[in-house]
Order: sequence, then structure tokens, then C-alpha cells
Amino acid sequence: MLYLRFVCDLNRGNWWGHAPYKHGTPCSACPPSYGGGCKNNLCYKDDSYNPYQEETEENNFIEPEAPRPRPRAPKPEPPIAPAPTRPPTEVLHRNEVVNTQQMSQLVTCDTKLTDQCKGTTCNRYECPAGCLDAIGKVVGTVYYEMHTSVCRAGLHAGVIDNDGGWLDVSRQGRKDYFIKSYKNGVQSLGKYQSANSFTVSRVAIQVITCETTVAVLCPYQNPARHCPRLYCPRNCVEENPRISRVIGTRIYSDRSSICRAAVHAGVVRNEVGGYIDVMPVDKRKHYIASYQNGISSESLKNPPGGKAFRVFAVI
Repeated sequence: MLYLRFVCDLNRGNWWGHAPYKHGTPCSACPPSYGGGCKNNLCYKDDSYNPYQEETEENNFIEPEAPRPRPRAPKPEPPIAPAPTRPPTEVLHRNEVVNTQQMSQLVTCDTKLTDQCKGTTCNRYECPAGCLDAIGKVVGTVYYEMHTSVCRAGLHAGVIDNDGGWLDVSRQGRKDYFIKSYKNGVQSLGKYQSANSFTVSRVAIQVITCETTVAVLCPYQNPARHCPRLYCPRNCVEENPRISRVIGTRIYSDRSSICRAAVHAGVVRNEVGGYIDVMPVDKRKHYIASYQNGISSESLKNPPGGKAFRVFAVI
């Protein structure tokens, strides 16, 4: 319902200088019970207004944000497990030894024995082709004087041909004289004066088993002679160590299996096998044990009798 109310200030009436109204914005002085309603520039009361409704006080307080969930700490990485212990068959890589040292030497057609042979046992030599036309001198027949060309002595003795090849040399001590001769296209000289001598021989090749020992194969004589060049089968590591023993490291007792000693020394690979050279040496008072290339060698002190040997690669 719209009420129109006109009130005259009877106390003041129409006094000079006074008006029955106030200046200002329409509806700006409406009573609170009207709830701020204004219609056609007149105070307007809305019946839905509840004068007893509690008003909320305005302020500049900022409601805090709801607490955010803390980020979860990243899960720790599981500890790295230590590498599993390798079985004995795989420890080979950590104990691998490779030995390419050769007993044999590559020489020229003019190489004299005095240039190479410094010890009681001379090494094995590989001669090149074409030595028949070389100028190296040869002194003697069968027994050659130490200043003789090694390869041309091999040609003279028929141990090698002009295509070259391998030969063994053995020192033979002093000879009273040396005989000249013409053999196999080589003319040797004579010498009627005492001097040290040597002989040459073919390099014998022999196939052996994993059980073969130096004691039954290589001669220990004075002057010393070479063992034949040997061919070892593959997979000697798998042989029974009680039957095919390996005694020592680098220098082995003559009771040792030659081929297993060669694998232990790194001269041949177990899965391949191959050629090796063996050199007899004086026995040792003490042989040292070690684990190399899948083979555990034994130690031995003060062995009664017996000799020793070394193994060399053939490349």
C-alpha cells in the first residue's frame, strides 16, 4: 500500500527563510524501517524486508585460504643392490692375463748368432724369404762359428729353404776348427782356429693333450735343447686339476700340464687353444700359486729333483 504523507512544520509554518523540506538526494533520509526502498523518488517500503534481520558488518578482512595439502615428499629411490657375486666361471674377466711374449725372434738374412744369442739357450728364429741371395757369411759345416748368418746357416744345413721359415739354434761349445763346403746353394767358409759353435735344426711340431707334462716331453740335456713347438687343444680349463696340475706362476714345475700352464699364463685362450713354445729352465726352490684365466695354480717349496719351464706365445 502506498502512503502519501505531507507534513507541515506547524511550529515553523511558513517562516521567512525556512522551507518545509530539505535539500538533498531523493530517498536519502528515508527511515531505516523502509529498508532503503525508493520508488519514483519517494521512500518505498518493501514488505519482504525484515527489520530484525541481523546485518553483517563489512570489513576489509581477507578470509585466509583453506590450507593447501603439503606436497608429498618424493618417495626415496630404492637402494641399488650390490652386484651379485659372480660365480667362479665369470671371475675370469677380473683375473684375465694376456701374455704375447715370444721365445722366437724375427731376424734378417744377415743377422749373426752373436747378435742374438746371449745365454746358454738360444731362441727360436724366423727367417725371411730370399736369404739365398744375401751376403751374410757362413763359417763351418754342421757346426757353425758364432759369427755366421743364422738364416744362411739354416739354408746351408737344409733346415729351411729360400722361402724362409723357422729354425732352432743350439750352442755347442768350442770347436777346434770349422770345415768349408758348398751345400744347398750356399758356400761356407773354413776356419782353422778354435771358436764357439752352434748347430741348427728344424722346428719340430707336436700335438699334445691337456695332460701332457714337460717332464715326459722336453729333454733336459747339456747343452740344452729346445722342446718341439706344441699345439694345445681347446678347453683345457675344464680338465681335472688333480690330473692336470699347474704348479707355479710364469715359471712352472715340470710336473705341470703344459697346456693348462699356457692358459694360466695367458699365452693361449682356453676356448681356442693353439701353438705355444716351451723353454726348459733351471728348477726353482719355490713355485708361487695364483689364480689366472680360470685356473688356480699350486705353490711348491723345495721340490726334490725335477726341472722348470716357461711358455711363450706363437704369433
